Formats: sequence, C-alpha cells, structure tokens
Amino acid sequence: MFTGLSAFPLTPLNASGIDEAAFVRLVERLVASGVDSIGALGSTGNYAYLSVAERARVAQLAVQHAGDTPVMVGIGAVRTRDVLTLAEDAQQAGASAVMLAPVSYQRLSPEEVYGLFEDVTRSLSVPLCVYDNPGTTHFTFSDELHGGIAHLPNVASIKIPGVPNDPAEAKARVARLRALIPAHVTIGVSGDAFAALGLNAGCEVWYSAIGGTFPKTMLAITRAAQAGDAEEATRLVERLRPLWQLFSETGGSLRVTAAAAELQGLVESPCLPRPLKAVDGEARQRLAALIDELALA
Repeated sequence: MFTGLSAFPLTPLNASGIDEAAFVRLVERLVASGVDSIGALGSTGNYAYLSVAERARVAQLAVQHAGDTPVMVGIGAVRTRDVLTLAEDAQQAGASAVMLAPVSYQRLSPEEVYGLFEDVTRSLSVPLCVYDNPGTTHFTFSDELHGGIAHLPNVASIKIPGVPNDPAEAKARVARLRALIPAHVTIGVSGDAFAALGLNAGCEVWYSAIGGTFPKTMLAITRAAQAGDAEEATRLVERLRPLWQLFSETGGSLRVTAAAAELQGLVESPCLPRPLKAVDGEARQRLAALIDELALA
C-alpha cells in the first residue's frame, strides 16, 4: 500500500462534533476515484485537534467505508501513552497501517524520537509510516535517524517533507536516504508542490493533502510519474502552480483544502476546528476561480 497516491481527507467538524456524514462522503469519493490508499487523521485530518475517542471513531468510519482501499491512520500525540492507545484503536478498527509523527510541546531530542518509535513499533501488528513534518512538529530528522528508525520492526515507509527544487539534487537527496534504509521501506514525498520532483526522483508514493479533496487531478500526476513520463508529471504539477502559490500565501494547504471542500459542497462551512479558519475573502474568491479554471476534480 506504500506506493502510488495516498490521499489525505479532511476530518470535517460541525457544531456537534465530527461531521460523520461528510467524512464518509469524502472517503467514498476517494475510493470511487481509485486512489491507492487513504491517509486518515493526517495533518489535513486535523488529528491534533481531536480527542482520543474522536480519533478512534474516525478510524472506524474510514475503514468501514474504504472497501478494499487500504487505510492508514495517524497516531501522533504528545505523550507515548496516548500514542500507544491510538495505535491499538487503529488496529482494532482494522487499519492497514499507522502513521506516526513525533508530536511535542517540549522540543524532542533525536534519542527521544528514536525511543518513541522503538516503543510504538514493539507493540504493532501492522506496518508503520514515519511522518517527517518539521513544519508542524518542529523536529528535523537527520538521514541517519531515519536510517536507524527504518530498521525497527514494522516500519514500512518514510514520509519526507518535499525534495530540492533541482531534479538532480532531488534524486541525490532520495538516493542518500535510500542508502541508509532497508530495501522494503519505501520513501514518500509530501508537500504537494513537490509531487513530480519527488516521484521523478525515485519516491514510490505521494502522500497528498489536496489529493483528499481532488483525487482525480492528483492521480493523473501520479500515474504519469509511475509510467516513467517525468515530463508529463512535471507539466501537470506546474499547471497547478497558482494553487501551490495560494498554499504558500495562506500558511499551508489545510486552510485552502478546507475552503475548497466547502466551495465544492463536500462539507459544511465552517468545517475546521476553532481557532482554525478556512481561507476567506479575496483568497477564497481566487480559489473558487482556480477550481473552475484548472478543472480540479
């Protein structure tokens, strides 16, 4: 399951809590589009803002409505005790894999991060994806730390936060990491604007935030790269440059993705946990125009 397009849907909220009907619609839409896997409770899934019980429910809903599409569930939390509980909940729900970011309030040391993954992988019965997201965790993995963690039991993939903008440098970056990890561990690119660069550089999977809302558009990029058509994959990503620019201007993909789902009628507005807010005003107007101009689907 750690190849192709892994699409990360929103976990939409309403006045009473999780908007279960909207979340199910998002999951079923991903299944119908043919994504390779679904990443529930990633950053786009607002995992850090939900209780343990809410996250257990989201994991259940994702698995129940994903059919044969594998579901990976995010289990990151500040305290190892809660991570272990979330891992067990995900496994009980029938998740095909879990994803772990080293979430913290106090800045973690490399030894503490290794210890976290050591504690969690010891009790897992499903594969684990290492979630490297320094933009939210404020922890930066070294390649050597990735290499050490990748040799722990059940580690199956590493989600890296983009690659260098130069294609040759991107290939070199992936090659350096590849040399330190076992052959069975895949490397996945995140940061949607880096999709073609990462896939063309040798990453096996694209962990996509916007893919959870516009899966068909992102699948076209993925399939082009998988077919070895680097030029077409690059062209399709560059075509979406105005969208990536909007991400950059508004603080990342989440607020734009939420607004896109609202504009498409996929979720109610507002759908994010307060104090977060989807983009509005001029940025929202630009997004609405882009959805039409780029034929996002």
